[in-house]
This record gives sequence, C-alpha cells and structure tokens, in this order.
Amino acid sequence: MSAVPIVDYQLREPDGTPEEIQPGHVLVVDDDQRLAESLYSLLSLRGYAVEMVFGGQAAINRLRTTSYDVVLLDLAMPDVDGHQVLQFMQAADVKTLAIVVSGESVVDQVSRALRHGAHDYIKKPYVADELMTTVGNAIRKKRLEDSHASMQRRLARSERLHRFLVNNSPDIIFILDRQGCFSFINGKVESLLGYRRSDLLGQPVTSIVDAEDQEKARYFFEHAHTSNDSERAINMALISRSANTSQSRKRHFELTMSTIGDDDVLDADADHRYEIYGTARDISDQIEAEEFINFQAYHDILTRLPNRSLFKDRLSVAITQAHRNQEKLAVMFIDLDRFKVINDSLGHTMGDRLLQSVSQRLLSCVRKGDTLSRFGGDEFTLLLPDIKSETTAMQVAEKMLQSIKTPFDIAGHEIYIGASIGIAVYPDAGDDIEALIKNADIAMYRIKSSGKNGSILFNAEMNGSVTRRHSLEQDLRKALQNNELEICYQPLVDTVNTNLYGVEALIRWNHPRYGRLSPAEFIPIAEDSRLIVEIDRQTMREACLHVRALHHKGHPDLSLSINLSPVMVEREDFVQHIFQTLQATAFPAQKLQLEITEGLLLNDRKDIVDKLLELTRSGINLAIDDFGTGFSSLSYLHKFPINTLKIDRSFVQKLHSESDEACIVSAIVSMAQGLRMNIVAEGVEHMFQFNYLRSLGCNIVQGYLFGEATSLDDVVIRYPNVKRLS
Repeated sequence: MSAVPIVDYQLREPDGTPEEIQPGHVLVVDDDQRLAESLYSLLSLRGYAVEMVFGGQAAINRLRTTSYDVVLLDLAMPDVDGHQVLQFMQAADVKTLAIVVSGESVVDQVSRALRHGAHDYIKKPYVADELMTTVGNAIRKKRLEDSHASMQRRLARSERLHRFLVNNSPDIIFILDRQGCFSFINGKVESLLGYRRSDLLGQPVTSIVDAEDQEKARYFFEHAHTSNDSERAINMALISRSANTSQSRKRHFELTMSTIGDDDVLDADADHRYEIYGTARDISDQIEAEEFINFQAYHDILTRLPNRSLFKDRLSVAITQAHRNQEKLAVMFIDLDRFKVINDSLGHTMGDRLLQSVSQRLLSCVRKGDTLSRFGGDEFTLLLPDIKSETTAMQVAEKMLQSIKTPFDIAGHEIYIGASIGIAVYPDAGDDIEALIKNADIAMYRIKSSGKNGSILFNAEMNGSVTRRHSLEQDLRKALQNNELEICYQPLVDTVNTNLYGVEALIRWNHPRYGRLSPAEFIPIAEDSRLIVEIDRQTMREACLHVRALHHKGHPDLSLSINLSPVMVEREDFVQHIFQTLQATAFPAQKLQLEITEGLLLNDRKDIVDKLLELTRSGINLAIDDFGTGFSSLSYLHKFPINTLKIDRSFVQKLHSESDEACIVSAIVSMAQGLRMNIVAEGVEHMFQFNYLRSLGCNIVQGYLFGEATSLDDVVIRYPNVKRLS
C-alpha cells in the first residue's frame, strides 16, 4: 500500500508565511482491542499521532480533556455506544471530526450517526487506502475549518479593537474635509477640551487653536495635504471651553496628521471628500515634566538655587563680557562651618532645612544680576559680575557672614553656624572658569585651616599648600602600593602594678621628600581620598600578626589597640573584614580593642549600633578615642556597647591639683567607674600625672613617660624599665 500524505497543502499566516503543520492527532475508539490496535499501528505507520481507548465511556472521558483532529469511532459498543459518544460531542461542542468505522450496515444506523454529527462512515472490514484517504481528507477539512474560524476571530477581534481604539483612545481622533473642517471627531474631545462632538462637526479645526498658535496652525493645515510627507506632526496649544481663566484655558497637544487618498475611503465623492486623518495627543503633563526636568538639570532641588552646571555656564558668559569690557568679576567659594556636626547630630532632615534657610539668607545679600549656586553638600558659590574692585567682593562676603551669624530657629532648635569664604577676582586670580573656581576653593581652605568663619582673597602664595596636599595624596597611593607606611607601638601600662598591659598600633610615614610626617597631616588626606580604608586594613592585619607572634613567645595576655577611621566603620563589609582578619591571623578577639571617635556615634544610626554589637558579642572590646574633646553625651554610652573611655592628652598635659582639667579628668573617671568601663589616659609624661591618675582609679595610661611609639621589639626590651616606676 502506498503511503497517504497527512497533509498535501500548507496553510498560511496572515502575513503570507507558511503555518507550521503539526501531524494529525487521531483518537481510536473501539471495544475490540485487537481491531483498535490494528488501526493504531496503521495510522502510526503513516505518521499520525495516535491514541486509543476501549469503550464509549473511556472515549467521553478522554474527549473532555484532550483535543483531537479526528476520532475513529465504533458504533456497537457495550454500555456506552458510538451514538452516545456522538451525542456527547454535539452537546459539548467538541470540534473533533468523527469518522464512524463500524460493521453496522443498516441505513438507519448510518443515518442516525450522520444526524448526530458524524463526518463520514467506513464499513468494517475497511480497506486501508480508503481509510487513510478518508482520514486525510477529514484532517484537511479540520485544518481548513480551524483556519477559517481563526481568521474570523481575528477579523472580529480587529474590528472590535478598531472600534475600541477610536472610541476609548486617550487621544482626540478626527477627520478633516478639504476645507479643513471636522468631518468626524471622537468623544475624547469632550473630556479633554469640553466641546460636544456635534458642536465641532463642520467647524474649522483652527476654531479651537489658541490665538498664539493661529498663524502656525494655518500654515500647517494648508500644507498638510500638499506635502509629500506621509505624516506630519506639530505641537500646538488648543483652547478648552470649560476653563474660566485665560491661563488655564490652554492645553498643549501633539497633532499628527496624514492625507487620505481616494483609494482609502469608499465614499470619496467630489463634494465630501475626506482630506486629512489626524490625532491630537494631550502632552500638557509632558511639557510640564520637561520644564521640570530642565529645571532639575540646572538647579539644586533642595534649595532651588542654580547648580554647578548653570553656575559654570553663567560664569563663562560673565568672563567673556568682562574680557570684552575690561571689567572685573569675583567668584566666591562658601563653605559652612560645623554643618557636618549639626547634620550628624540632629539628622539629615534638619540639615536640609538648615541649608534651605542659609540659601535664603545668602540670597538676600546679593544683587539681582549675581548668581548664587549650591555647588554640592554644604558648599555654595557666588558669581559677582561687573565689580569695581576687590573691596566690593570683600564687602559682600562680610555682609553674608553677618547674615548667617544670627542663629537659625529650625523646629525649635536654635542653631549657630558660620562660614569660610574664599574669593578669587578676575583676571588677577585666574582668567578661565576652572582657575577661578579652584583658586576661590583654595582661599576658602586657607581661611578654614586658620580658624574658620571669615573671608580671604586668593593670592599666589596659597598655591604652595595645595600643591603639597596634592603631592602627598599621590605619594600616599604609592606608599600603600610599596608598603612604605610603618607601624609603631606605644605601651599601655597598668597603673596598679605598672605591668605592660598592651600596645596601641600607630601608623607613621617617613616621606622621602618631606621627612617624617605627623599623622595629623596625612590621615585627613587619606580619609578624604578614601585611602584610609586600605591603611586601616593593612595596619590591622600586620599588627595582629606582630602581637600574635609575641603571644607565642611568652606574652599571651598582651592586648592590641587599633584606631579605626569612621570611613572604615561605615562600610558594609566592615564587620566581615574584621572577622576575616582575626581568622587569617589567628588573633584572639578578646585581646583586640578597636578605637572609634565620638562623632561616629552622634547620629545614633541603627546600622552602626548593629555592627558594634556584633563585634562585642564576639569578644572584641570597643573604646572611644579622645573622649571629652567632642560632643560627649551620656546617652550614647548606654546605647552603644562601649568598654573603654580614652581621656584626651589635652586634659592630661594640663593636670595639676587645682586645674579645671583635673576636675574634668576626675569627672570622666568617676563616670566611667559608675558605668563599669575601663579608663585609658593618653599623653602621660610626668610622674605626678601618673600618680594623680592612679589615685583617681584610672586603669591604664600611655605616654612618653613609658616611651614613645617605636617598634614592638623595642617595647618588649624597654618593658623591664617600666617596672622600676613602682
């Protein structure tokens, strides 16, 4: 027998591409298992996907859950026969074509099966080729019916979609005749502009265009049907009938129009020919958003002052004018003093409100043609074009300093703040944008380093300190790469028996050009450049290795104290890195003390509290360095897991029995004892200081009396000398 092809044609998608044809899916239903399996084998050999069930009820159950192209159905079956299966298929609207394959030859049985929806009838015993031809024809018919039904559904869906889009479009949709009058307009015009559709039909489209756009509209509509462009678009303001004020009557729309050819419409008679199809999209919100985005691009949102970009643009224009007219101009760099402390202690919301108040006061001190900008953070810049001399700039600076000197009342808080102002005057302090801003910034740093709250004019001598700072930053990067930084150790001595309690690791830098530098000079540079993170990490790892080696050499109780920068503590991986370092160096957590600053605790941040709690739970001790010099508060001593207070050297160095510092030290020691904290006094240089601190009950001391910071080996060698003090 020759094979009968499953499908001898291809259906096509709406775009003309052939539709992928799946093999025919056939269900064989017969109570005679042998005959069912025979049909199954025959159909499978011809490439059909075949399933078989035995009995009418099984067929009904299968047809409830699975779709087939054709079902080959026996009529004479016990319990549920083929007629009942056909009735079920009719009632359930099963789209499968049924071919009856039965030994029944009575006309009534055949007729009854056809009335119940059978597609064709084949008498048993069947001829294989005849059966395959019938199945193939049935599947072709089924595919054609499916394709036709699918096309009808698509057409109906397309028509519904078209009506929905027109009637429910967010845009106004309209058609204009050759005179430019409305021939059709959808209902959206009523909600957007307040016009009834009937009032606009027959009216010229220009009747709803704003007066300012009338000329543009007439030109656009006149050329819309003569242009070779298939589509034209324009932004235009239309008038709303329902508005009460002239300002609110205008709404902005984007009009898109295209010409309609004679072949595009069915009733293109000469008198009522459609000329233009168009849409009008309301873009009022978009226009407003664009204006807001444009404002954001050139203004600071918090203070609504010009931002850095706009300031530079205006400065560029001012420099050009000053050069042309042989005039002077001034650039001021204004940095608020103590703002970070206020921001950290009272919160960022209060800090933002303070910046807004400061900006308003500064604005009140300048002329209309001047430009005050927020440069970033708590920094402002001011452009003074067309000034007669440097004196004018100094007078404005003094006026601003006096203005912000008055305390600010914000949410019940009386806040005092100052400013450091650097001034650069064109052309003496620079003749381009970058030079003027940089030199004003340099002058500002000079006034800040000399005591803050004042103003100063830039001069060439100031460049030297900036050059040194920049040089140190570059050299510090190289020093880290080449491991040039040195760790020194200062002894921590127990005041009870003058035994060596531990050591504090201190970083030192012997610069190849500037010599041995004080940490006070290079640590701030490291913090500003974020190099301090790598410095702290290297210091901790090496110090843990050094002290751990001493533990193994007979000093197992020696503790290690290390200073950490707030920059390091605020990092997300801070705790993880500490634990990794302890694990890598096998250093016991109970012998490690980390020193942090008071400023880190002032803002009461939950993430900082959680980090410190995690460290103390592992056994690490925490100390507050230089206690008493910052904004000390008993409240954070309860909130944070602090073990030790370190009294700043400035109190210790001025100690004598009747000094104020003696009272302060005594108060700090008493407070720490009440809170069951350890006390470490820094800067002990004389025996009377040591004896006084010991009499107060101070636990630990350090200072030149017991040796300056040196190598760990020297500390151990010098340690016997410490014992002779007792």
